[in-house]
Amino acid sequence: MSASLAAAVLTLLGSSSAQAALNGSLTLRPLTPTEIKQNFLTNPPAQFSAGLSTIGIGEPAYLEALVNIASNTTSVVWSLTSKPAGSAATILASPLPASLPVYKSADKLIYRTAARALVRPDVVGFYTANAAITAGSITTNVTVTFVGATYLGLGACAGCHSGSFANVPDVYSSYTNTAHASFFARAINGTESDHYGKNCISCHVVGYDTNSFANNGGFDDVAAVFGWTFPTVLTNGNWENMPEQLKDVANIQCENCHGPGSQHMFSQGRTGNTNAIAVSYAAAACSQCHDSLNTHFRSAEWNISAHATATRTPSGAINRIQCVRCHTAPGFIGFAATGGLQNNQAYATNFVYEAITCQACHDPHNASNPHQLRMGYSVTLDSGLTITNAGAGGFCIECHNSRNGSVTNSIVKYPLLQQTWNGGSSFGVHDSPQGDMMEGVNAVDYGTPIPSSPHATVVADTCAGCHMQAVASTSPAFLKAGGHTFKMSYTNSLGALVPLTDVCVKCHGNIDDFDMPVADYNGDGRIDGVQTEVQSLLNRLSTLLPPSGYKASQSAYVADGKIKSPSTQTNWPTKFLQAAYNWQFVNADGSLGVHNAAYAVGLLKASIGNLTGDANNDGLQDSWQAQYWGANFATNAAAAYNATNSTGMPNWLVASLGLSPFGSFKVTGNSGVVYFNGGNVVNGATNTVAIYTAAEIAFNTQVGTTYTIQGVSSLSGGWQNISTNIVGNGSSFSYVTPTRGNVQMFYRVVSQ
Repeated sequence: MSASLAAAVLTLLGSSSAQAALNGSLTLRPLTPTEIKQNFLTNPPAQFSAGLSTIGIGEPAYLEALVNIASNTTSVVWSLTSKPAGSAATILASPLPASLPVYKSADKLIYRTAARALVRPDVVGFYTANAAITAGSITTNVTVTFVGATYLGLGACAGCHSGSFANVPDVYSSYTNTAHASFFARAINGTESDHYGKNCISCHVVGYDTNSFANNGGFDDVAAVFGWTFPTVLTNGNWENMPEQLKDVANIQCENCHGPGSQHMFSQGRTGNTNAIAVSYAAAACSQCHDSLNTHFRSAEWNISAHATATRTPSGAINRIQCVRCHTAPGFIGFAATGGLQNNQAYATNFVYEAITCQACHDPHNASNPHQLRMGYSVTLDSGLTITNAGAGGFCIECHNSRNGSVTNSIVKYPLLQQTWNGGSSFGVHDSPQGDMMEGVNAVDYGTPIPSSPHATVVADTCAGCHMQAVASTSPAFLKAGGHTFKMSYTNSLGALVPLTDVCVKCHGNIDDFDMPVADYNGDGRIDGVQTEVQSLLNRLSTLLPPSGYKASQSAYVADGKIKSPSTQTNWPTKFLQAAYNWQFVNADGSLGVHNAAYAVGLLKASIGNLTGDANNDGLQDSWQAQYWGANFATNAAAAYNATNSTGMPNWLVASLGLSPFGSFKVTGNSGVVYFNGGNVVNGATNTVAIYTAAEIAFNTQVGTTYTIQGVSSLSGGWQNISTNIVGNGSSFSYVTPTRGNVQMFYRVVSQ
C-alpha cells in the first residue's frame, strides 16, 4: 500500500510508560489463494486481496488491528469514522479465522492480531476506519484510510504514463515488453499452455470478481456487457476476436497491482490524485496471485527467507540514509534507480519500512534485464572493484559485499579517525561480504598472492546458482530451501538441520554435508571437514589478538590466548588490525570456507603467520623452514615438525637450538649429548660445543583452565613442579625441559 495511506495513525492516551506497553497499528490485510485454500474459506469462496489501499467497489477491505506481542488487550471497538456521501458501508465481521496469523513475516516478530473486521466500499471515494484498542486502563486509537474506486483499463493508464506529461513517469512503454502485459492473450491463444481454463483467469485480467456486489468495471463486468464467454478451444484468433473494450481490462496490468484507478484519474478536485492510487512495496501485491500452491510457490519460498524479515533498524525515525539501500525495499529501488552509485544518496528519500520484497529486486514495469531484475549482472563493489563474471549472482552482490569500502580504509584511515565509509568511521567489513569472499578480493594479503577456490568461475550464476537451486515439489526440502528461500539447508520433520547438497554433487561427488573433508588446513594432524578446519583457524587467530578495552600505549596490547570476537581500538598496532580485519572478513562471510576455502584459509594462515611467524601452524618458525627448504617447505615432508634430519635429531629440537638441520653435529651413544663443531659459528665464536638433548611435553588445552607440568625420576617418588601457571587457550601447548643428568624422567600434566 502507499506510504501515505499505509502508515497507521497512533493516538496514545496516557503516560509514556503506557505508550511503551501498548503499541498498535491498523492494516489492510492481504488474503492469498493459498490462505483461502488452507483455511477452508471456500464455501462461499472468500475474495482474495492484495491488501492495497485502493479497492474496487464491492471488494473486501480486510481490517486487521495489530498490537505488540507483549500487550494484554482487553477490547477492540471498531468504527467507520468517514465515508463518501451516499455510502451505506458498515463495519462487518471478518470471515478470516482467528488462527490465521499476521500476514507479514517481519510483523510477526513484533505484532499479534488483536481483532479483525471487514468493510466493502460501495461508493467511490475515501473511507477511514478506526479501531480503539484497550489494554487495562490504556486505549490506543489506530486508523487506516482506503479508497473505493472502479476500474478504467489499460488505455486510461497509458494516456498519462506514456511520456506525454512532464513529471509523470513513463512506465507504459517498458511495461508492454513484460510477460505480464501479454499473458492472457497468449494463454487463450494456446501458446502459453494446453490446460489453461476459465478458473485461471482471475489473476490474469483486471478486477475479476463474479460476486453480485462487486460491480466495478472489472473484466467480468465488461465481459457480461458484451456476452463474451471463455473459448472452448485454445487457438490462434481468440485474443484477436475479443472486443477492444474487453482487451482493455485483460492481461496483468497496472490496476492489478495499483488498484482501480478512477479516483486517481480525478478526485478531491485533482487530476492525477496520487493519494487515490496505491503504490505498494509489500510482497502481497505479487502474492495475491503468486501464492497459490503448489504451482505458484515463489511467495511461499520468500516468506521463510531472511529477506522477508530484513531488519527495521535503518528505516523510520532513525533515518540512516546509508543503510536503507540494502535493508528496505524502497531504499533498494532508489539505489537501483541511481545505477548502484554507492556515493549517491539520492535514493535515500523513503524511510518507510518494508522488507526486501519481490518489487525490491524485480521491476514490474521493465523487462530490460534478465528476470526483470532492477539491475544487471555487472556490479561495482564498494571497494571500487567491478565484477563481471558472477552471472546472476552479480545482482546479489550489490548488497552482499563489504559495504565499508576498501580494506585500506580500515587499516590506514581507521587509526587516523578518518572517514572509512559513507556513514562515518568504523573498522572492518560490514555484514555479509560474500561477494568479496567469492571473488577473493579486498582482504589483507600481506603482499603475497592468496589463492582462490574455483567457485567464482565454475559455478554458473555464483550465488544464485547454489542458493536458488531448483527443488522438486516431491522433495522434503520443497518450500524450505533453495529457490526464493535462498537457504542452503532446512529443518526436517525430526527437527534436524539438513544441508541441501544437490547442487554440490555435480562437482564434489556424493556428499551430504557442506563440512566435507578436504585437507588438514589447521595443521593438527587430521583432516576434518572444511568448516571445522576454518573455524579452528578462526579460533586460533582470535587467541593471538588482544582483549577488548582501550589502553593508552600500543605496547600494552598483547594476546590474551582466549577465543573471542575481536573488538579493535584505533591505536592497535598495525599487525593486530590486519589480523582482526581478516578474522572479521572470514567470520562475517558466514560460510566457513564453503564460498572460497582457499582464500579463507590463506587469509587466516597468513594472519596467524604474521603474528607468530608460523603461518602453517606446524610449530616451527616459517623463516627457519624457508631458510633450509625454500618457499615450498609446507609441502616438503623433510621440513615437518617431527621429521628426523641428517643430524639424527627432530626438526623441532634443531630449530629450538637455532641450528641448521644439515649441520655437522651428532648425538652419541646414550649420553644424550649433541656434539657440534667443524667451523660453525656458535655464540659468536668457532668452538666445540656440547648441546644436551631435552624432552618436549605437548598437550591440548582448554580455555579457562590452568595447567602445571610435573616431573619425577621414579614413579615411587614425589612429583615436582617443573612449569606452573600455564593458561589454556584452546590450542596445543609445547614445553621443552632439559634432561641432562637424569637417567630417566617421567612427566605428567595436571589441571586446575
